Amino acid sequence: MALFDLPLDQLETYLPDVPEPSDFDAYWKASLATAEGCPPLLDVQPETTDLEIVRTWDVTFPGFGGDPIRAWYSRPAGNDAPLPAVVEFVGYGRGRGLPHERLTWVAAGYAHLLMDARGQGDLYGTGGATPDPRATALGGPGVMTRGVLDPADYYYRRLITDAVRAVGAVRALPGVDPTRVAVVGNSQGGGLALAAAGLVPDLAAVMVSAPFLCHLQRAIDITDSAPYGEIVNYLSVHRDAEEAVRRTLSYVDGVSFARRAVAPAHFGAGLRDTVSPPSTVFAAYNHYGAEDRTMHVYSFNHHEGGDAVHTGRQLRWLRSHLAVSA
Repeated sequence: MALFDLPLDQLETYLPDVPEPSDFDAYWKASLATAEGCPPLLDVQPETTDLEIVRTWDVTFPGFGGDPIRAWYSRPAGNDAPLPAVVEFVGYGRGRGLPHERLTWVAAGYAHLLMDARGQGDLYGTGGATPDPRATALGGPGVMTRGVLDPADYYYRRLITDAVRAVGAVRALPGVDPTRVAVVGNSQGGGLALAAAGLVPDLAAVMVSAPFLCHLQRAIDITDSAPYGEIVNYLSVHRDAEEAVRRTLSYVDGVSFARRAVAPAHFGAGLRDTVSPPSTVFAAYNHYGAEDRTMHVYSFNHHEGGDAVHTGRQLRWLRSHLAVSA
């Protein structure tokens, strides 16, 4: 894909007026309240793996409405001291997979919680383990449009609430320093990390690359790439639903969460990315509420962005903010 969005000099100053519903904060207060009264953890079971230097547990915690959400909790073997923790969120269509798949953060010395995505896991990877018992509203076939006609029914209301509850879950696990918790994600995972940053006021750090769910009104106007293409396809069939759909999307826009975020943040964007167009990423970055933020741009890359190069930059940046032992 050739360059298709704004040039970099305009992206760096791109600060669009992204309206949000007057009841945005009330909506999210009510959403998070669906899990009030639930314990932070429902179950923690040791998981047998063939890894010698990593220990893993199969964790279940209550998400939206108290629904059970699965996660892998991993940490360096032989170290029971309280560690800084990284909560990771997965990309669109992926589940938590197998416990040996994502070891970067554990290898760097962190405790690591990898949250499953309810009702996902069937597009790529090695699957998920968390159904979505509330996926009854019209919409589909993908979760991007599930319940999209009503903010109360929308899929991402549930998934974002799960992401916030994941932070509470990791803080309740043994061997975690609750004052040093970071969130990280790419694509959908980046959108969830941004949402968590806007809804959890005391995170230590936020790392997002190619974040999905940002500046949604522009995204569905300038790209047909999936998952935004699912909205386009849906509206091509449901021709009178545009107003309702745009209203629902306004409750989950990453720009609104970014405005409320106060934790230090590390961003990454590919300028040829049609999945998370660069102007939508910069909209969230430029609206981000903390002064301590940095952006890495990859001019010739698509949705993969900086890939392993960017991961290396994340590792160095996070070490400076969470002070994990070298």
